[in-house]
Amino acid sequence: MAETQEVIAKVAELDVDDSAKASEEPKVAEVHISQARVNELFAKSELTPEEKYELVRSLGEECIQDEELKALFRAKPNPTCYDGFEPSGRMHIAQGILKAINVNKCTKAGCTFIFWVADWFALLNNKMGGDLKKIQTVGEYMVEVWKACGMDMTNVKFVSCSEEINGHSNEYWLRVMDIARRFKLPRIKRCSQIMGRGEEEELFASQIFYPCMQCADIFHLKADICQLGLDQRKVNMLAREYCDEVKIKYKPIILSHHMLMGLAQGQAKMSKSDPNSAIFMEDTEADVNVKIKKSFCPPQQVNDNPCFDYLKHLVFQKFDSFTVVRKESDGGDKTYTTYEEIAADFTEGRLHPGDLKPALARAINEMIRPVREHFEKDPKAKALLAKVKQYKVTK
Repeated sequence: MAETQEVIAKVAELDVDDSAKASEEPKVAEVHISQARVNELFAKSELTPEEKYELVRSLGEECIQDEELKALFRAKPNPTCYDGFEPSGRMHIAQGILKAINVNKCTKAGCTFIFWVADWFALLNNKMGGDLKKIQTVGEYMVEVWKACGMDMTNVKFVSCSEEINGHSNEYWLRVMDIARRFKLPRIKRCSQIMGRGEEEELFASQIFYPCMQCADIFHLKADICQLGLDQRKVNMLAREYCDEVKIKYKPIILSHHMLMGLAQGQAKMSKSDPNSAIFMEDTEADVNVKIKKSFCPPQQVNDNPCFDYLKHLVFQKFDSFTVVRKESDGGDKTYTTYEEIAADFTEGRLHPGDLKPALARAINEMIRPVREHFEKDPKAKALLAKVKQYKVTK
């Protein structure tokens, strides 16, 4: 957005008709590339702009807009991506493993990835009972998890919301107030999903203020790409609408990643407020085994099936193969190298949930093993986890 807008202008004007940038922007669906192709791109010492687009676009379940993302990589070799997180309790695998996969794709493509440690936002949203010291302790714990879970930290920055805003208060609050005065209350309330709230809920005044601040964050951090979950879409769209209001021509690109399902039937999103629906990053091997064993996994159904959600978005993103161990009478061991192959076997009834689940539990345990060991062996991490486990998670 900020430093190279003149260059982006020249490229974008060749590719994007202004009439296509209407305020009601179309959804562009997920673009799938094989894990073999991802591995090929990671093996290269340098990527072309087209390859950077291909790699980064593969993490998005939705992109607004594709042509702008292509133009950005042609014009700016090192864009800035951002995601914000409320320190609100123990971290589950959606925040840990899935986020690490996505960040690594962005940084391989030359992006700088900024994590906005949103301690004040957690306070506004009454997380940890509104205790700022507890919130900040949870923030430290979350950074420890990401350091241990395979995230390449080379081009990753953690920026404290409270420190950054206090250091640039005039600039920041003027932007927040300008956003607040340009949008009516119903539009702001439509963003309540970003806080895990519904539009129909009775909100505190702080939760009305929250979307205006989150919108301002995007401009304050000079983010080229908003790389958050689909549940944050409405406030990211608010930022693009704000650009129209104040005549900012080059808008932040929204690249929204998939929301990992909870373990139980009908849980569209994994939630730490329901411990039985989530696998936490420092769960014991036995915890993971029990949770996966109890998880919803209807035979011959891959849609709305959390086990297949994890296979698609975690297992086949992390590993080149996945082996199911079975008795010879049940078909014997079988190794899969693609998601499509295992999904076909399951749909046709050639693979039973009772054989799939132990294999999935083994794969997830292998993913989180480094984190588990880090929190067992590192004194600082161990002490942080002990504190966080004592805190009551508040919604």
